[in-house]
Amino acid sequence: MVKFISNLKKYRQFNELTQEELAHKVNVRRETIARLESAKYNPSLELAARISKELSIPIEELFIFEFE
Repeated sequence: MVKFISNLKKYRQFNELTQEELAHKVNVRRETIARLESAKYNPSLELAARISKELSIPIEELFIFEFE
């Protein structure tokens, strides 16, 4: 089983962005950002890379997959 952990909210707030602002910058809906932050949605590699670049945070710090 895989456990998905998202640190997106912490880094988004650190960069002083709202969910709406980040969503606009990476071309997704605000709801997508909300679902990512609550770990209810796994991002595609492309989306994870866009968010990572926008926030200047490595993908592996934003999104963590723990394999049991």
